[in-house]
Amino acid sequence: MADAVRHKRGGLYFEDLEVGRRYEHPLTRTVTQMDNMLFSNMTLNPQPLHIDRHFCEQETEWGQPLMNSLFTLGLMIGIQVSDMTVGTTIANLGMTDVKFPHPLFENDTIHCSTDIIGKRESASRPGAGIVEFHHRAYNQDDKLVAECKRQVFMRLRPQ
Repeated sequence: MADAVRHKRGGLYFEDLEVGRRYEHPLTRTVTQMDNMLFSNMTLNPQPLHIDRHFCEQETEWGQPLMNSLFTLGLMIGIQVSDMTVGTTIANLGMTDVKFPHPLFENDTIHCSTDIIGKRESASRPGAGIVEFHHRAYNQDDKLVAECKRQVFMRLRPQ
């Protein structure tokens, strides 16, 4: 992988992704109340667990708002994209085994890793392959807050 030539936008090609390899992504992000409010409102999600601090303080075991889990999922994948696959992804094919084992709260800082757990060249499309990633996101205390397996249609290196 040390000699990999990246796409002009920075992504790795199918050939550069080695099954069994873990990538620790350098980008981290502190999540905010504004992130939670904007995402929840843009997706028409009125769940008070995300947008009502008083409700959370008075009526939940958490005592504070939880970050919207779909925001957390998107952020985890976005951090991976900027580090590994920008410009080399053709399309997402699916996500499985999505889990949120520990809540992510406003003002937590996440960091992420990605394992390459499988890959094969496409049988139907020359110049493409399918890669399976296992993404994980952790808070600042290294508690796992999200994970998923993601199948991605990827570009092979141009000839």
